[in-house]
Amino acid sequence: MNEVEPLAIITGGSGRLGSVTMQGFLNAGYRVVGLDRSASDDGVAPVLAIDATNESSVAEVFGGIQKAYGTPSVIVHTIGMWAIAPFAETDLGAWRTMMDVNLTSSFLIFREGARMMAEDGGALIGISSQQGSVRGAAQQAAYSASKAGVKRLVEAIAAEYAGSGLNAHAVAPSMILFDGQDAKGVAAEDLVEHFLYLASPAGDSLNGATLHAFGD
Repeated sequence: MNEVEPLAIITGGSGRLGSVTMQGFLNAGYRVVGLDRSASDDGVAPVLAIDATNESSVAEVFGGIQKAYGTPSVIVHTIGMWAIAPFAETDLGAWRTMMDVNLTSSFLIFREGARMMAEDGGALIGISSQQGSVRGAAQQAAYSASKAGVKRLVEAIAAEYAGSGLNAHAVAPSMILFDGQDAKGVAAEDLVEHFLYLASPAGDSLNGATLHAFGD
């Protein structure tokens, strides 16, 4: 009897990084399910609708995935946002939106993933940033703080589940480059290679680590 291919869940599956990540995991032999605000299906891999900042939506969608596809072996959470504003002009609504999209969504997605994957193990992979993992940037207070939170979140998850087979990691890119974009940064395809490495058995020794992927 043939072994079932491992399942990867990619959030933000219709976005630029998410779609590249979905294709990379498909090419590596994974079954893939994407998650995004709107559902779609190109016949290769489905994208299911989710509100990643809403607790009920995340629980409902993950429950449906487990019934239809089984337990994932890796979750890559690419949903996120960036904004720039002078600190003194950053209003509370903008701050809360940034925290919800970047950090609260990471908490909800990873918590549901941990509940599903704790027994079988696997990898939870989040996206931090250079501003969140090294040094906050001017006029990016909310963004820098939210991405620093992602780094600490995966460290805490990794510490709690150490030795269980469930690992948590973050990748911290600088500017992400798409379609051969000529600028200083890191190509999206290179980030996918990092995700695949962290999802492999070789990633076990990097449990809790944040990989800096700053490019040239």
